[in-house]
Amino acid sequence: MRGIRQEGSGVRSAARRQTWILGAGMTAMLLLSAGCRQDMQDEPKFVPQRGTTFFSDNRSVRPQVEHTVARGQLDQDSYFNTGLEGGKEADMMPFPVTMQVLARGQERFNIYCTPCHSRVGNGAGMIVQRGYKPAANFHDARHLAQPVSHFFYVMTNGFGAMPDYSAQLPPADRWAVAAYIRALQMSQDAGTSSVPAGVQVQDLKDIAQQEGYPESFAGPWALPQATHAVAQPADPSQGNPGMAPANENAPPVWNAAPVNAETNGKPAPRRGVK
Repeated sequence: MRGIRQEGSGVRSAARRQTWILGAGMTAMLLLSAGCRQDMQDEPKFVPQRGTTFFSDNRSVRPQVEHTVARGQLDQDSYFNTGLEGGKEADMMPFPVTMQVLARGQERFNIYCTPCHSRVGNGAGMIVQRGYKPAANFHDARHLAQPVSHFFYVMTNGFGAMPDYSAQLPPADRWAVAAYIRALQMSQDAGTSSVPAGVQVQDLKDIAQQEGYPESFAGPWALPQATHAVAQPADPSQGNPGMAPANENAPPVWNAAPVNAETNGKPAPRRGVK
């Protein structure tokens, strides 16, 4: 009987030891897993412009690796990206102009340029007709003499009241628009000598009549003669270009404002100005 009791107590002791070992192991695993828990707010990372002891120079922002170029910064000083050759504008395209390039330029021009410059580039866009500052007329002598990269440069950097369109138009699209502007200019200023040999030249008035338009449809474009913009010096505090008037109480200066029946032949007052 004594041997049986000793054997039974030994089995129970072994079971208790196994239970204790199993419990200790599970407790250790829970402690380890809790110690490795890491929420997103505790994520190890470098805060921009903040120091760190991880690197020997104590800077979290690392310098660019030597002899490498960041994505999107390749050839930033090239003619394709700046429109400048030796610091000056040039009358050449950085790639061949095909019909696909002109079609792309026409599409982008009609989206971004026509509100001010109109579809034909005469500066009589719809917002100009409604009183905005007159836009450039691409068919006047000054713009006809500009090199083609001038238009690319203006789209890249802005000019006067026109903001830059570098965010809306990548370099290739800016060049396509510049090529299309040149095509618009040639459509009104080209002679028969500009047409390749063997190509038949038709008069624009004849084409208009064939398409069912009156002969006057192909006549000269009427340029905007009036604007409700107030001729006051710009306020530098309003940024560049400073479009806000420097003195809101200054009397407006009328620039050949349109005449209508409601004002009995007098210039229509600028909205918001007494």
